[in-house]
Amino acid sequence: MNKPIFILPIILLITLVISSCHTVPVTGRSALSLVSDEKVIQMSVQQFDEMKAQTGVSYNKKYNAIVQRVGQRIAAAAADDIPDADWEFVVFESPQINAFAMAGGKVGVFTGMFDVIENDDDLAIVMGHEIAHVGSKHVNERFSQEYIKQGGRAILGTVAGQMSSQAGNVVMQVYGIGSTLGSLGFNRKQESEADHVGLMYAARAGYDPRRAVTFWQNMDIASQGQSTPPEFFSTHPSHDNRIDRLNEIMPKAVAEYEYQKDIKFLESVKE
Repeated sequence: MNKPIFILPIILLITLVISSCHTVPVTGRSALSLVSDEKVIQMSVQQFDEMKAQTGVSYNKKYNAIVQRVGQRIAAAAADDIPDADWEFVVFESPQINAFAMAGGKVGVFTGMFDVIENDDDLAIVMGHEIAHVGSKHVNERFSQEYIKQGGRAILGTVAGQMSSQAGNVVMQVYGIGSTLGSLGFNRKQESEADHVGLMYAARAGYDPRRAVTFWQNMDIASQGQSTPPEFFSTHPSHDNRIDRLNEIMPKAVAEYEYQKDIKFLESVKE
């Protein structure tokens, strides 16, 4: 008896999935990656440029100075995982308590974030987390998952070499920049993974990872009174669970932080 004709495409799809994976740094998890880095970077850079044109860019000298200072150090710490990135750090004028990092090294911090950030270490926790999404290729993974769900149909079509408005919305939702939660977006596993990888980036860059606990406690206070869904219905871990997980990996992060301090001390002695 002949096998159903649809078995062959399924076998090909399974073969493609198995052969199209990447290893997440620090955690070592094998993640799906059917969308090329080049495609993801192209879409991200285009959307970032549109954001700069459409959203108010802040020229606050204090905010820009700290974002540039911390951003460059985190970028250096993540360089092995994000090679050849054209780094760009922009402060956006918005009350949102939010930040993001896009493939290609495009990083945005909203001015509302500074209502919670108290020092460079706090910002390093934020930027480490966001840049960790890029280093872990969570965007590639999320697009790949949608590709599989839709049976291999393109979800990011372009028109005359430019992204359609629908495709642009998809990109924004994946990065968590939209005002509403779409069908995409990073899931809790990816958010927890970005906490882990980002904490190591911050420690590697010479920032105290122990500030992560204080920062997320401050974020919890800042979110009180807001309509925050229970963790089960949210893409982000609850504050308590997030802090518990951070404390579990904190010894390793602190060891990295102390190691970097020792290296800098030895370098200063040599000079």
